[in-house]
Amino acid sequence: MNLIRIIQVSLRALGRNKMRSFLTALGIIIGVGAVIAMISIGQGAKKAVEEKFNSIGTNLLFVRPGSRSFKGRHFGAGTYNTLKPEDAEAILAQCDAVRYISANVSTRDQTVYSNKNWNTSIQGVGAHFPEIRNWPVEEGSFFDENMVKLAAKVCVLGSEVKANLFGDEDPLGKIIRIKKIPFRVIGVLESKGESGGWFNRDDMIAAPYTTVQKRLLGIDHIQSIDVSAVSMNHTEEAMRQIEELLRVRHKIAPGAEDDFNVRNWSEIAESAAESTRILTILLGGIASVSLLVGGIGIMNIMLVSVTERIREIGIRMSVGAREKDILFQFLTEAVVLSLLGGLLGIGMGLLTSELISHFAGWKTFVSPGAIVLAFIFAASVGIFFGFYPARKASKLDPIEALRYE
Repeated sequence: MNLIRIIQVSLRALGRNKMRSFLTALGIIIGVGAVIAMISIGQGAKKAVEEKFNSIGTNLLFVRPGSRSFKGRHFGAGTYNTLKPEDAEAILAQCDAVRYISANVSTRDQTVYSNKNWNTSIQGVGAHFPEIRNWPVEEGSFFDENMVKLAAKVCVLGSEVKANLFGDEDPLGKIIRIKKIPFRVIGVLESKGESGGWFNRDDMIAAPYTTVQKRLLGIDHIQSIDVSAVSMNHTEEAMRQIEELLRVRHKIAPGAEDDFNVRNWSEIAESAAESTRILTILLGGIASVSLLVGGIGIMNIMLVSVTERIREIGIRMSVGAREKDILFQFLTEAVVLSLLGGLLGIGMGLLTSELISHFAGWKTFVSPGAIVLAFIFAASVGIFFGFYPARKASKLDPIEALRYE
């Protein structure tokens, strides 16, 4: 019996009990649909994380103060105040793997324009902040190196601050007050939106770090340095050069603990991507349980089918059907049932992913690989759980089968 004929016989046998066949396939349909939907959520989360990290900047390194310790007690990162503007300038001048630097200080205060006021984050940054953080200016311009050196009282608004202080009014050239100190607005940054749901990145004002340092905070140190390496391949080299330079500048003895730390943004991004990958595997594993249940349903219904068709099997054997023909026929029935359920399950999974994205507002992404994997898994379930009933049918004694009532 050729394959096409076997498939035709299998479909005819399944068609005799359409409702039973559908209910049996329903476990596979739900299983495949759940696997695709869960994997799409996990992959969507992974893509969302990657987009968030890419929007913050590329080839990015962070230099932060280290942890001060006293008699074995560590007081946490940032308790040293040893980073100076001169350190940032030295990194740019002496580290050839570095393209841009931005010395940073920050505070939070009330900002006032006319009869409106808004409490926001004030970020003191360098002139290359937009290039380092991949954050273009939408209106006006960003301040230059000369303004930073002169500690000019200028600022660039985040879109959230612009909306709350100016509404539809053009902010360029207007004066706002921060701690009663006037700042002239020279630009507005492009909107970036929320960061992971924790805070709105557009709710900030960028000003020269020298201005924030002297006029708002009254300090002579800086709180951090953002560094952009010349390329992604040079980030490790840039880290090594910065660490060596700062150890010399801060007169840190060999073997002594650093009073600073350098973090690679790509390592942080990789850690986040790994977390979402584990989440995808976990969600897919949970959804696969329903496929297992569907497979057990197929085994159960095929055993019932073998019992119901013992005389049919006996007749087939008596007219020349071999054990492998009977085995292949019943195994084909199980696989066809599983694959039909798999195809319907793929449609259900795609529809579910769209509904989740539309109504829950979650980012989902269905990759072709996930669809192929789910389909292969469905076929494997049919083969695995259909083999035992098929083998049982093929091992029936023809004489006993013909006598069965």
